[in-house]
Amino acid sequence: MPFDSLGAFVRALRKAGELQTIKAPVDPRLEIAEITNRVVKGGGPALLFTNVRGSEFPVLTNQFGSERRMAMALGATSLGAVEQRVRDLIDVSPPAGSFAEKLWGAIRLTRFASAIPKMARAGSAQEVVLSQPDLRMLPVLTTWPLDAAPFITLPIVITKDPRTGRLNAGIYRMQVYDENETAMHWQRHKHGRAHADAWGDRVPVAVAIGTDPALAYAATAPLPPLLDEFAFAGLLRGKPVELVTARTVDLPVPAHAEFVLEGYVDNADLRTEGPFGDHTGVYSLADRYPVFHVTCMTHRRDAIYPATVVGKPPMEDAWLGKATERIFLPLLQALLPEVVDMNLPVEGGFHNLAIVTVRKKYPGHAKKVMNALWGLGHMMMLTRVLIVVDADVDVQSPREVAWFVLNNLAPDRDVVTMPGPVDDLDHGSYSVAYGVKIGIDATRKDASEGYTRQWPPEMIMDDATRTLVTDRWREYGLEKLQRRLVPNAWSGQGTEAFERLLRDPDRR
Repeated sequence: MPFDSLGAFVRALRKAGELQTIKAPVDPRLEIAEITNRVVKGGGPALLFTNVRGSEFPVLTNQFGSERRMAMALGATSLGAVEQRVRDLIDVSPPAGSFAEKLWGAIRLTRFASAIPKMARAGSAQEVVLSQPDLRMLPVLTTWPLDAAPFITLPIVITKDPRTGRLNAGIYRMQVYDENETAMHWQRHKHGRAHADAWGDRVPVAVAIGTDPALAYAATAPLPPLLDEFAFAGLLRGKPVELVTARTVDLPVPAHAEFVLEGYVDNADLRTEGPFGDHTGVYSLADRYPVFHVTCMTHRRDAIYPATVVGKPPMEDAWLGKATERIFLPLLQALLPEVVDMNLPVEGGFHNLAIVTVRKKYPGHAKKVMNALWGLGHMMMLTRVLIVVDADVDVQSPREVAWFVLNNLAPDRDVVTMPGPVDDLDHGSYSVAYGVKIGIDATRKDASEGYTRQWPPEMIMDDATRTLVTDRWREYGLEKLQRRLVPNAWSGQGTEAFERLLRDPDRR
């Protein structure tokens, strides 16, 4: 069942035992971030701070910080169930044409009723209207010691293309300068930045802070320009997103957002933004970004301020990335049917590593897939390291992937380097937003790809012996070795992992 507001999601988290309320007084400068970091690293619940110094509003953190909560946010029991929901919308035989045409044509149009946002006359987001806004009333967090200032970390920044009228809703961090000015950190690859460039100096902008969780996720998703985030959230929810017209700018805003900031970005007013402790685990350095001038603020009477704390993984945003992995796999397979599965490891910080399994059919097939993935726009174009392995490799097992890559790799034959765009936060590149990406073809080779030797067979026990040993395991008196044979460091599943080990000792 979709949630109409952040408050509804908070109530569901509390009922599910996924929310911890902290009533002790806490400081939005560093203290909330440190508490949240420890809880996230320990796999803990969402946190609701109800006694925040300097503000009347409670702060919510870690709302997406587990697979269960991420799935709940999208109205499902697991991310696999969300993936299947997307598969049900997809025609696996993609039509001919451009990427955008293929993607649009792949969606079953008969299921698109929920994708059309619904305009309402009024909404709880506008219960309180402040024509002289003061951002200092918000409990904006300072999350790391070297951060330049407090940063709004979960703003949904809404813009419109002046040429086509298409909307964009993206999450771009906002450094608070004073009571009515912030930086607008939209990087050059983002759709919001493209809209801003089309407007000229003055860009009308609305910022929603605290929305239903499906819309918050959609604002992070790497969508093509033809599908806006409100429509995508409606697809994921199975129910249209309800919007109202902003009070002072010609833009729609979520009808039940906790807070809405209205105003304009001045492209000619550039100021220093940063440093900021980022999801890469290091500080993104100071740079020049345009200023967002807030001219009006609206909010619910019972508003909750949501924030996310980013840093060295795993953090809350890991599950946003995992949701993208599962949701976009069916769309990727509609365009590249040879792709079997993919893994965006948490440690890769979304843009640094992608591992893909393929059904290889011809020489150079893996390299063809690399080039196709790098050409897919926001979804994969900034991926720094791309690894392709055979279809029988469990891409979700880092141990198995590492074994295959390290055993199958010949660098002069299998490594591809590709100059091109990289993420602005990629501090390893030799210049901002431009660098070199690497692809690794770790698939098995034969003479068609210049391998003149016989590829060696993998050591696998015969089925009869496996069955015999499984059936006689207790007879050997080895059942007490379960914990030693399945150390928590790599299983984390106890008996279930041990049973898998008995069934298939070669796949841990």
